Amino acid sequence: MGVSPLACGAPAGKEKPFILDMAPSIAARGKIYKAARRGEKIPADWALDGEGKQTDDPNRALEGVMLPMGGPKGSALAVMMDVFSGVLSGSAFAGHVTGPYDPSKPADVGHFLVAIKPDLFMGLDDFKERMDYLYQRVVGSEKMAGVDRIYYPGEIEQITREERVKSGIPFVQAEIDALNKEADKVGVEHLVVS
Repeated sequence: MGVSPLACGAPAGKEKPFILDMAPSIAARGKIYKAARRGEKIPADWALDGEGKQTDDPNRALEGVMLPMGGPKGSALAVMMDVFSGVLSGSAFAGHVTGPYDPSKPADVGHFLVAIKPDLFMGLDDFKERMDYLYQRVVGSEKMAGVDRIYYPGEIEQITREERVKSGIPFVQAEIDALNKEADKVGVEHLVVS
């Protein structure tokens, strides 16, 4: 099965917006590609290799499949996303989408988008006020022992983005070399590294 991502966003008033962007797998496939580029191992519960065995080798994992989060419920979520983005859209589904790094044929990727206008249900200010309250309830929840902070969905990524804007994006040399090789292919300047 594929791991079609699921994304959802909802604005708030004064608080941070709700942002969810995830694959229904234990980890995003991009993390496997990143580990392979960096020569790092991955947790053995992330993926199966081409022979159906758990592996901590990202290159072998890329020959196999990602494992679903949450067991059967995660698998059901992955199938649901495949129904919407593959079957319903008329594009590739059931694991037949060509990978992003395989230029041999079109990927045939489908998408399923839903937009909801909150003010059809209530005033927009009321909606945002309710979203602010939801944020406060989530981050203000009682914490387990050893937990310093509870993050709202998307909040860690928002904090990381702010840090990257200030400090730049951390790359290892192999990633810089790969990006510069691609830059050469299309005739653009190399990545500026400081």
